[in-house]
Amino acid sequence: MNSDDLPLRDLRLIVTGGGTGGHTYPALTTVRALRDRLEAAGHTLDVLWVGTEDSLESRVAADHGIAFAPVATGKIRRSKNPLKLASPENIRDMANVPIGVAQARSLVSDFRPDAVLATGGYVAVPVGLAAKLCGRPLVVHEQTVRLGLANKVLARVAARVAVSSPSTLALLPDGARDSAAVTGNPVRPEVLTGQADLGAKGLGFDGHDPSLPTVYVTGGAQGSAQINGTVRAVLPWLLARANVVHQCGAANLEALRGHAAELPADLAARYHLTAFVGPELPDVLALADVVISRSGAGTIAELTALGKAAVFVPLASSAGDEQRHNARHLQDSGAAVALLEEVTPDHLRTAVDSLLSDPQGREQIAERAREHGRPDAAERLVDVVLSAARG
Repeated sequence: MNSDDLPLRDLRLIVTGGGTGGHTYPALTTVRALRDRLEAAGHTLDVLWVGTEDSLESRVAADHGIAFAPVATGKIRRSKNPLKLASPENIRDMANVPIGVAQARSLVSDFRPDAVLATGGYVAVPVGLAAKLCGRPLVVHEQTVRLGLANKVLARVAARVAVSSPSTLALLPDGARDSAAVTGNPVRPEVLTGQADLGAKGLGFDGHDPSLPTVYVTGGAQGSAQINGTVRAVLPWLLARANVVHQCGAANLEALRGHAAELPADLAARYHLTAFVGPELPDVLALADVVISRSGAGTIAELTALGKAAVFVPLASSAGDEQRHNARHLQDSGAAVALLEEVTPDHLRTAVDSLLSDPQGREQIAERAREHGRPDAAERLVDVVLSAARG
């Protein structure tokens, strides 16, 4: 539905989802976009975030002035062995679910939201079920190619389901498909505003050679020992062909600095090592010709929205192996290169070389990535929330 068809009014929203940044930040981005939409039309948004106590979502809500209320939640520890699903930890945590539903039902009843937005994670289950029990429209958003466990449950009781990829539609329960929408995964708007010519300057990367492509290596805020070690093994080869910005995480910084000190001076000048990339990230992403990273839903949403050629190194322990599925989906579409099996220096060198040595091929992959990107995903999800609230 086009946003122009949606009459605006003051709105009350409960948002739930968390445990990881992949669930939390799309929710935050959508809340910000909805508030901006309403305020531009002279209306207000009253938000309550319901999540787990002492969690990422509780801290994010506090940082952004959003009211927060905790509920009990249960976590299912997955295993290929069915007997392990009946572990004492799972049994104990599952006992929290009815407690959480009762707590959430009280919150929903008292707050009387016009809609409830659930973005996944175990905490979303009791809140989503409470929305159904209280007769409040539930919007479920899925960030990954495959449905998460919580969203598999909630899709059956949701008024609307929003997905990030068209391929996810076939995985929805029959009753949910007719009202489902492909919105994409909301991307922080500031990520889309980077300027390549400010990237090296913002980092203090004085040795950056503009005549060579730039590779940005990241394993997330904490860094990735697997990515760091594999990149370290190919660093002399890589620096002979490109500038490298390597965001490694604080715990890995000193060891990598020691290795960088052994590089020849001409190569070392093109290597910028940092524990963390902060406000300058949009400019760094704009500068990058190739990105080496994990393949979480948030990372993929940002890189496809920007149209970046990427080499994905999926985190093998991600829930439901979602990172491997995300990476395979893009590689099969010609929109990325992925290390889906063994991750070795030779495999990484081959993958990166295919992008650095063929600028035309690299641009084709970047263009296909851009075709998968949805920079307006937050606005699309706002449309879905407003349509559900209108009933």
